[in-house]
Amino acid sequence: MTGQNTGKLNFLERTLPDGLLVDAAWMERHGYSTSLRSQYVAAGWLTQPVRGTYKRPRGELTWEKVVVSLQTLMGSALAVGGRTALDLQGFSHYISASGPSVIHLYGMASPQGWLTKLPLPQMFLFHKSSTLFRSLPEKPWLQEGTLRQVPVASEWQMTISTPERALLEMLDELPTHESFHQVDVLMEGLSSLSPRRLQSLISDCHSVKVKRLFFWFAARHAHSWVKQIDRSAVDLGTGKRSLVKGGRLDPDLLITVPDDLDAPL
Repeated sequence: MTGQNTGKLNFLERTLPDGLLVDAAWMERHGYSTSLRSQYVAAGWLTQPVRGTYKRPRGELTWEKVVVSLQTLMGSALAVGGRTALDLQGFSHYISASGPSVIHLYGMASPQGWLTKLPLPQMFLFHKSSTLFRSLPEKPWLQEGTLRQVPVASEWQMTISTPERALLEMLDELPTHESFHQVDVLMEGLSSLSPRRLQSLISDCHSVKVKRLFFWFAARHAHSWVKQIDRSAVDLGTGKRSLVKGGRLDPDLLITVPDDLDAPL
């Protein structure tokens, strides 16, 4: 083994922790050619979870470590959001013992194609942040003020949406990919949200549907923070919005909601 080869292997040991992964673009940027990568894989110094990705042999690959790899090693501006972020912050009543089955990722640009091919039980679902919030990225403070970091595997930090932002992201999934009943139960536990953060987010939101749903659920559960939200500062659009076939029309917000929302699950 040449001294240069040894140096490159030592660099990988320092910069590619066990359990994390990088892609071919990262390897190229750090001077690892296709032939050299093939040599490392053949020698067992690297493994390929899926074509175009590389990790050291030790360390289990999990969805959390994949996200950490994207955020910290590959510089991807993706955040975990929606239901997944609420699950991670202890708000969900429906998370299974094996963890979430869908990982909701939010950002300005789609992640790498290999992400959906990884041998993991979870599915990654990408959402473009700018379709929900109009000020990204023109006002980075909005994004930075509504993201937080949570520990992963005791040694890494993962960037996720705050509960306030995650709530609006999840409401955007109604009624096709989320149910009114599950959102209703979850909303009941969101008694400690920040009204200042909610005001900024709801005022900046593109979606009339999301804004009307937010105020509908907020009025239904009447948490203390609701009184501090200035509804008059939010554009709720005009006209009716039919969200549920055969549902009842809320006369205030002009959206259809399920007739059986208070029935036992």
